[in-house]
Amino acid sequence: MISLEEFLHLLYRWQWLPVLTALSTIYFLYYFFHVVHKPRLIVKEGRFRKFLLQSCPMLSEYYWPTFWCFAAHAQTLIRALIRSRPSVPFRRETLQTPDGGIVCLDWFDNKSSTVYKDPATRPTVLILPGLTGGSETSYCRHLVLLSEELGIRTIVANHRGFGASQLKTPRTFNAANTEDLKFVLSHINKSYPGSPIFGMGISMGGLIFMNYLNEFGDTDSSGLVGVMAVSVAWNCMESCQSLEQPINSFLFNKHLTRNLVGMLHRNLEVFERHLGTLPFDIHHVLKSRTIREFDERFTSPAFGFRDYEEYYNAVTLHTKPLHDIKVPVLCLNAADDPFSPLHAIPIESVAQNPLVSMVLTSYGGHIGFLEGVRINNSNYMERLFVEFARAIFDLVGKGKLQEMVQEAQS
Repeated sequence: MISLEEFLHLLYRWQWLPVLTALSTIYFLYYFFHVVHKPRLIVKEGRFRKFLLQSCPMLSEYYWPTFWCFAAHAQTLIRALIRSRPSVPFRRETLQTPDGGIVCLDWFDNKSSTVYKDPATRPTVLILPGLTGGSETSYCRHLVLLSEELGIRTIVANHRGFGASQLKTPRTFNAANTEDLKFVLSHINKSYPGSPIFGMGISMGGLIFMNYLNEFGDTDSSGLVGVMAVSVAWNCMESCQSLEQPINSFLFNKHLTRNLVGMLHRNLEVFERHLGTLPFDIHHVLKSRTIREFDERFTSPAFGFRDYEEYYNAVTLHTKPLHDIKVPVLCLNAADDPFSPLHAIPIESVAQNPLVSMVLTSYGGHIGFLEGVRINNSNYMERLFVEFARAIFDLVGKGKLQEMVQEAQS
């Protein structure tokens, strides 16, 4: 086997070592001067901004994306394909919804917590995964383990048909419908009425949380004390067009569509029992090749929308006022996210609500935000989650959350 000294000698002999040295120098100069930046904090001047800067010191630091995979597609794919999925001892609870369907909750109760010993008042983090994700995803499991360190319980609310769950009715889910989220929040409140709830929404999960807050505004009855929304697609039409670009279509669109169609395949018997009453042709739906086709053929008619355009208009946050939201919200987006183009992010609208903020990184891809050399260590998203959630729960424990909210709005 050739030694390192011999290998370097061969490179030098064939003049490759100077070339590699030059290329490496150029690469790292580009990384240090173009890739590494401080994230942009978008939030209205006032009490909430001061709270964020004091409670989340990392917002004043530089974000160092993993140097060997800082590009958008690399961040997105490597996080999804290579990052570890640690084992978590979930406790599954299956809830029957008012329409006869089921929603599966995966609980991590954290019974050994030394920070919040009383289960009745132990804070809860409710995670809503992305479009085809569930409690099996790497980001959910890493968030659960970080929540364990904070001493709090975690619940992953799997979307109908995903997270190793089956459909009981032909009804699934969509990003504009907040009924399942409202139902789950009510169930948590009944189970632990003294537990404050922090919402953590990833991609479509974040979109559902934001639509819920935008719909209900004052959510005192929900138990929500704060929400973090990551990699939200603010303008669904723009996101759809971005995902249909050749490379994005090959890497992401087709894969997500296969997952959606696969979910229907696994539950085909349920749909075939209702063939005469369905507002769509299930076998035509199964031939979908893009998310747009799936939403046109299935999601839109299933939930009473005229077509995919009407559905996307109902989902999108780009044109919706956010001023009615009355709980602290921290959004995290990457400027290079192929699912959410930078020009489609409503920065001005976000800055108008004193309780809504956004952290915008230059790199990070979609639910990537990898940093450091080893991708299995905590990434930027997870570290920000820890700082923000801890700060919100500390305010709740001191009885000062409402004071901060009222000051921010005054």
